[in-house]
Amino acid sequence: MQDKELAQHQVSMLLFIALACGIGMFLFTKVFGTQVLTAFTGSGNYEIVTSANTYAQIRGFAWPAVLVGLVAQSASLGVKDSWGPLKALAAASVINGVGDIVLCSVCGYGIAGAAWATMVSQIVAAFMMMRNLNNKGFRAFSFTIPSARELLQIFEIAAPVFVTMTSKVAFYALLTYSATSMGAITLAAHQVMINILCMCTVWGEPLSQTAQSFMPELIYGANRNLTKARMLLKSLVIIGAITGAVLGTVGTLVPWLFPSLFTNDRMVVQQMHIILAPYFSALLVTPSVHSLEGTLLAGRDLRYLSQSMSVCFCIGTLLLMVLRNKFGSLPGCWWILVLFQWGRFASGFQRLISPTGMLYNENFNQVEYIKTKAT
Repeated sequence: MQDKELAQHQVSMLLFIALACGIGMFLFTKVFGTQVLTAFTGSGNYEIVTSANTYAQIRGFAWPAVLVGLVAQSASLGVKDSWGPLKALAAASVINGVGDIVLCSVCGYGIAGAAWATMVSQIVAAFMMMRNLNNKGFRAFSFTIPSARELLQIFEIAAPVFVTMTSKVAFYALLTYSATSMGAITLAAHQVMINILCMCTVWGEPLSQTAQSFMPELIYGANRNLTKARMLLKSLVIIGAITGAVLGTVGTLVPWLFPSLFTNDRMVVQQMHIILAPYFSALLVTPSVHSLEGTLLAGRDLRYLSQSMSVCFCIGTLLLMVLRNKFGSLPGCWWILVLFQWGRFASGFQRLISPTGMLYNENFNQVEYIKTKAT
């Protein structure tokens, strides 16, 4: 009973923090959205800034729901419930797809219609996540203001994860920024391919969620078993390799053989085709990267994960800057993305197979674990 109340208290604190951060992000989008977009695209791209700002302002309404929904999703996965989040995401996908067709194609609202459809789908998904958490015995709509000490504890865990996620998102943003300086046709091709890449990489995310759900009890739980943890990681990496090969093949064949699904502009299609090789190479390893980084998160090796991601980001950024100033090549940008992805894989793999790492060392991270459990 005490453990359940402690879990409820922690979830309530995280829900409050998520709500507060969501409101802050909403206000930031409202106040600084135009300035940030202008700095990103350049003052000469007025039409792009106007359209992008319309999209961002509408999507901004969903930020509180999105972050609260992510906390509810993580809590559900923590109690090994994947069906609830799956139903919510499936419903959101249907709402988003139907909304895009109705608002964009039928009603002719364009990018604003796409933004409204996505925003509504995210709010519905968040509500379904919260209701599912309620059904699991939690008070999902209970928000607790954390104390200063609790905030510090959360910060110690969240800060490395924040650095990891920010580095990854910032690298993708810089990749798009580099493509922006190469002209409208090159940017259009890049946007098509990066969107397809992101859509395909989602298929590897369940491997990370599986690792985060099942690894903690095997690594430092009451029934810890490092042999089973190593076997689970091996299975996840193998599944990731197979998934990457399938996704890479299918994901490459579609824009190669059926580019008209995305654009009818021959020059854009030509630019898409010249980056198919690095696109396949990046997609091939991504699911395995999810399984490795999910295991590092589950084992609370957060400092190493954030440091390795920061190193990959700094090297990738430096290479992008050199390439942009000297050559301005879209294939070059994508090969740097390949280096970024394979660098993440090599770093995580080396860490997890190390004899002193969490999967081989019985005393790894035990001090931090006992301290966290005591508090």
